[in-house]
Parts: sequence; structure tokens; C-alpha cells
Amino acid sequence: EVQLAESGGGLVQAGGSLRLSCAASGFTFDDYVIGWFRQAPGKAREGVSCISNRDGSTYYADSVKGRFTISSDNAKNTVYLQMNSLKPEDTAVYYCARARRFYGSSSRNLTPIRMDFWGKGILVTVSS
Repeated sequence: EVQLAESGGGLVQAGGSLRLSCAASGFTFDDYVIGWFRQAPGKAREGVSCISNRDGSTYYADSVKGRFTISSDNAKNTVYLQMNSLKPEDTAVYYCARARRFYGSSSRNLTPIRMDFWGKGILVTVSS
């Protein structure tokens, strides 16, 4: 059974940091791309970052470049999202999801419809 389980969310003050984890099971981790998405209340789901577990290639949304870092531990089948310099506008439910293909420098990397399995999400709240 395919599973993606997010952890590490919570409440943090603006300027602080959190590290999210996405633990994967039930599929060949190295064959997939894992992405992080978020959805704030009343807003559409948006892509944050993704990583190819084949070669470690990464992609970031402009809104998080320089603040967030995605990484993968293939031995643990886990992808991390280190979030620094958090802002109140980063408040959202964060989801990890998987896809088969990495699109290089294309924004298609963070198109939700291209992800074929999703975790249940975890709440991140940044207070001002």
C-alpha cells in the first residue's frame, strides 16, 4: 500500500524555522519525484518545491527560493523541507505528493494535477 506521511508541522513565530518530513512507503522511492504543496484557507493549492529521488535535482517556487530547502534521504525513504525565515503568509496545510517525472527548470514540476498520490497534510501556522 502506497503511503506518504507528513510530520513536523506546528506553530512558529515569524522569522522562525520548521522542518517538515515526508515518510514514504509502499513503492520504489528512488523512481519517483516527491513534491511539497500547500493550501491556505480560501486559496488554491500551490506548489512549493520538489526533488527527484533519482538524481537529487530540485525545483522551487519563487515565493520560497532562498528560504526553503528540500532534501531527500533515500536510505530512509524520507524527503525533508527545511523552512527558514518563515512569514505569516507561509501559513497553510502542507502536503507531500509523488510524481513519476521531473521537468527540469519547468514550472510543470509543481502542477498539482501531475502528482498521482498525496499525503493527508499537516498544518503550519506562522504567527506575526
